[in-house]
Amino acid sequence: MKRRDLVKATLAVSATSLAPFVRAHHGWSGFDQDRPIYLEGRVTQSRWQNPHVELELELPDGLKLPADLTQRALPAQTAPVDGKALLAKAVLPKRKDKRWEIELAPLTRLQAWKVAEIRPGTQASVLGFTFAGEKGEAVLRAEYLFVGGKAYGLRSSPA
Repeated sequence: MKRRDLVKATLAVSATSLAPFVRAHHGWSGFDQDRPIYLEGRVTQSRWQNPHVELELELPDGLKLPADLTQRALPAQTAPVDGKALLAKAVLPKRKDKRWEIELAPLTRLQAWKVAEIRPGTQASVLGFTFAGEKGEAVLRAEYLFVGGKAYGLRSSPA
């Protein structure tokens, strides 16, 4: 077997053997970063792994923006994020899905923030971005995570 054919065969076997372990991973360019979405609810699933931690969040009936949302204290992070402006612009999603996939930061970043593993049954809220026009899956890329009485910025490491 020629070296080129051997490399192609090796890559093909590697790709098919990893397929069961690879979930759809969304690039960030498709997310509408001009329309921050607020979600809260109960965690029903947790995947505490890289490339980023994922939660499934079950929303309560009658979800509303918290009256104190714009007053929430946000942690400083190394990335320049205007968190207060995002809180002020926050809206609820237009879509009516009861369950949302929440994409958090990579595991190493959550460890830098000292976020304890979030287990099913935990109450959590997030502020983040969904796909432009809320098309496709009910997925939210989290910018801020609120859990256990603490707030975490997820764009970068703590400042």
